Amino acid sequence: MKKIPYGRQNIDQIDIDAVVSTLQSDYLTQGPKVREFEEEFCKYVGSSYAVAVNNATSGLHLSVLALGLTKGDRVITTPITFAASANCVRYAGAEVWFADIDPDTYVLDINSVKNLIETKPKGFFKGIIPVDFAGLPLDMEVFRELADLHDLWIIEDACHAPGGYFEDSKGEKNFCGNGNYADIGVFSFHPVKHIACGEGGMLTTNSKELFDKLMLLRTHGITKENMAEKHGGWYYEMIELGFNYRLTDFQSALGITQLAKNEKGVERRNEIAAVYKSAFAGKIKFQSLPEQAHNAHHLFIIEVENRKELYEFLHSKGVLAQIHYVPVHTLPYYKEIGYQGAGLVNAEKYYAHCISLPMYPTLSDVEQKFVIEQVLNFVNG
Repeated sequence: MKKIPYGRQNIDQIDIDAVVSTLQSDYLTQGPKVREFEEEFCKYVGSSYAVAVNNATSGLHLSVLALGLTKGDRVITTPITFAASANCVRYAGAEVWFADIDPDTYVLDINSVKNLIETKPKGFFKGIIPVDFAGLPLDMEVFRELADLHDLWIIEDACHAPGGYFEDSKGEKNFCGNGNYADIGVFSFHPVKHIACGEGGMLTTNSKELFDKLMLLRTHGITKENMAEKHGGWYYEMIELGFNYRLTDFQSALGITQLAKNEKGVERRNEIAAVYKSAFAGKIKFQSLPEQAHNAHHLFIIEVENRKELYEFLHSKGVLAQIHYVPVHTLPYYKEIGYQGAGLVNAEKYYAHCISLPMYPTLSDVEQKFVIEQVLNFVNG
């Protein structure tokens, strides 16, 4: 059997044709496909505005800048995430503070965040960056209530979760990144994510003010708005120090066709998850699912003893399992700036046991059966 990765892109002829057509058009960047992708993404998640960027890390950077984060400010996030969720705070010269995770859902624990905030004076923190980890949506309503109580903004890192949603206290379905409870949502289009553009990202918001700020910062801080009549069509002004974080038209063309497949892709991911859960129930711990949440399943994670040994065993069988993630506060950079012994017990216990199994829409039933057999063979000795 060929090697089975933990995740992979699904590119078909429709995707290829869309990219080729755009390559043959008049625009390779800053053209109509970017705006079309943004509009389709708004419709999909239910947000008012969307801003396409060259990757999610750039998107996180723009988000903290648009929200006014500056040197010396402090932001709370989870230690169980890719480093970019924390690094964006450091890009602005601000401090990252980590709260612990829930030991069963693996997402940022609202009580840990609350306890951390309440140990400090009002105004000590500026914002929270919760992560829809592995595709599981957080209950953003309770995070919004906490944030409003302490005058904090929220960036929802939804890079794992396009198509995921939770039901709020009114029984209304809230797709990740819809902007109802977070100020800005951030998505990734890396090849192993749900929507593959090679690289790429999307920012969503319901705030016109934040949308305008993000659009300005995305393109060097330059604007031509309302200047042609007075100065000429060539004229522009740079009014802020911005960046070149644009997405290309051919990547956007791929994003449009990938987005159109995501609903079925999430359905298939949940079918795969159901098979894993049935096979492992009562034998192996896996991420729990709150009643009000619909997991988009970027990852399927289990916890086992002898994790390193299982990792090596699976790789020897051609199952390329992965670990998500080394806790951010234990990475050398963060340890050097003072995060040794952060006391994040749940996060560190989770890391000692976690392993991600193959999870992607084109994973076949035969391949999944093989993966399950190998895991159970190892666990049962």
